[in-house]
Amino acid sequence: MKSIEDCRQAGQELFDRLHLATYPVAIKYVKDESEFGTGIMRPSANGQKLSLCQAITYARRWGATVGMAQEDNFCVPATVWHRWVDIPWEEFIQSQIRQGWHRDEEAERKRCDYELEMMGEENLAKAAEYIGFISSALPSTAVVPDTVLVYGNAENVTHIIHALAYGGEHFPTSTFEGFGESCMKGGLVPFITGIPQVVIPGMGDRAFSGTYDHEIAIGFPGTLLPAVMEDLFQAGGRLNMGLPVRTLLPTGITESITPGFQYLRDRIEESKG
Repeated sequence: MKSIEDCRQAGQELFDRLHLATYPVAIKYVKDESEFGTGIMRPSANGQKLSLCQAITYARRWGATVGMAQEDNFCVPATVWHRWVDIPWEEFIQSQIRQGWHRDEEAERKRCDYELEMMGEENLAKAAEYIGFISSALPSTAVVPDTVLVYGNAENVTHIIHALAYGGEHFPTSTFEGFGESCMKGGLVPFITGIPQVVIPGMGDRAFSGTYDHEIAIGFPGTLLPAVMEDLFQAGGRLNMGLPVRTLLPTGITESITPGFQYLRDRIEESKG
């Protein structure tokens, strides 16, 4: 979608048709401070800092448009992972060792090596071209999104997966480690790899951004938004599970299903006699 108005219309339709509890989020990556423009909230302008997942929460729950760069973000590991600062990777590893997220230094280094391999050098070089992002509620977005991030329940996310995969492509490919889920996998990874990602909200999402325990999410490239809207609820035709989900109710049940039910039915039949 090339126009902001088209994006807004799609965002409102996605919100309404999926009965979402919060707005879909448009995420736009910026290469220069001038791209933030006027009317975009910058925490640092008020002497404050947020985390990236908090900026996403303000967008999806308050309809706010928030600009984030390194000076706005207190979650320094996310700043480094996004390559918004030029710092040796070893320093990031040392910071994570001190956090104690994994068993020992060897385990932490394995985790960091795995993440680097998963992202790929070419993709990381692409990420380094940017200095921040803008998060905005899609139905009123101020930007054409590089990534669309949608929070919901498992049924909501399943419908989006069905729409993405309806043409036999764009299957989400996700790995999970419980950290950087919304900002990295929900935002950056779909943008720089072009591959949708399922998000199970992790440590920061739970600790900082008020993500509910029943919420999961999915991030997909903004270029796929038209396809998602066209193919939403198409999988299976009339057999599509829909919303509210049309579950199959068991039939052929009689009172014999439980001894208590059967006892009362027998007594009722006896009383008739």
